Amino acid sequence: MGFTMGLNLLLLVAMVATNILSLYHLSSNIQSKPPVAPPVPDHLLHQLQTIRATINHLTRLQPPAPPSAKAKKSTVTIPSDLLLYTHLSPIASSCKDNPDLLHQYMSYTPFSLCPSDSSVAESLILRGCHPLPRRRCFSRTPSSIPTSLPKTPFSTIPEKALLWNNYSCKSFSCLSQSNPNLGFDMKVEQSRFLDFKSDLDLPIPQFLQLTKTSKSVIRLALDIGGGTGTFAAQMKLHNVTVVTTTMNLGAPYSETVALRGLVPLHVPLQQRLPVFDGVLDLVRCGHAVNRWIPVTMMEFLLFDVDRVLRAGGYLWLDHFFSKRADLEKVFQPLIWKLNYKKVKWAVANKNDASGVKNGEVYLTALLQKPISR
Repeated sequence: MGFTMGLNLLLLVAMVATNILSLYHLSSNIQSKPPVAPPVPDHLLHQLQTIRATINHLTRLQPPAPPSAKAKKSTVTIPSDLLLYTHLSPIASSCKDNPDLLHQYMSYTPFSLCPSDSSVAESLILRGCHPLPRRRCFSRTPSSIPTSLPKTPFSTIPEKALLWNNYSCKSFSCLSQSNPNLGFDMKVEQSRFLDFKSDLDLPIPQFLQLTKTSKSVIRLALDIGGGTGTFAAQMKLHNVTVVTTTMNLGAPYSETVALRGLVPLHVPLQQRLPVFDGVLDLVRCGHAVNRWIPVTMMEFLLFDVDRVLRAGGYLWLDHFFSKRADLEKVFQPLIWKLNYKKVKWAVANKNDASGVKNGEVYLTALLQKPISR
């Protein structure tokens, strides 16, 4: 009995001693000075200040909390739309699938000139990473400004108004010599869309006559994959406003469209058309719309065209090429899903080397959206 009491007393003393030691250790740590943190680099401090300023700005735009019974009602009402538009847009979800390209694109010095890497930007855009998240660098500009700009869309384009760093050719003459069909020779472009050489052609005068006969008015149009904007240029002479979608794949297409006094949209084929529903009289699909587009994407494009066309508007497929079997089994049924009126439907063999090898054909179709469904 005495041994058990002695053992319990010993355990009690040990527990008290342990608590006293722990309390002493804790108090000594509290009294000791914390280690000095390493200095924060200036550029990180600047970025933190920018983030803090943005958060403070957005916080001030938040709607006021509901007033309590004792508080006075606020006389300031902030529109809900204002709060919505102050939200920072997130990176497109597909950007995470291309980390190497995104890292290459985002490797730049803040508040300096942006790198000359438009090819990297277009690689991201074509993969669905758009709009791009680059924010704090300044766009590059040409070293000299031209004294005058073209007065008509077929005038000579000043080459000094462009940045040529990202292209193998450094002039319009070089581009025209490499391929006359690229659209940079204004003497050649001046006669395009005006001649009738085969059933596949639909000259602009004939198209306008067809629309006049059906009592349709053509004022606003979209040219998908319009290159240097020659279709828009020709339609401008008939007082029709055409916006051109294009990409700078190997040549300055967007800049050329703009220098011609036209409007370029730098968007890929897989992007939703940046136009409201039912507002366009015409959508033309040029050579960029062809059999290389995946069928799912082609279906998306056609139904997005239907979305932006007004009742009675026109879809113009200009020299769409595909294998004959694919046209009959895949693309033709896909186009007919729209249930549009066929104004013109012409199919002919594609007689170049690639067309003969792959058994390809051209399709030119002019289709009119129903007035009622």
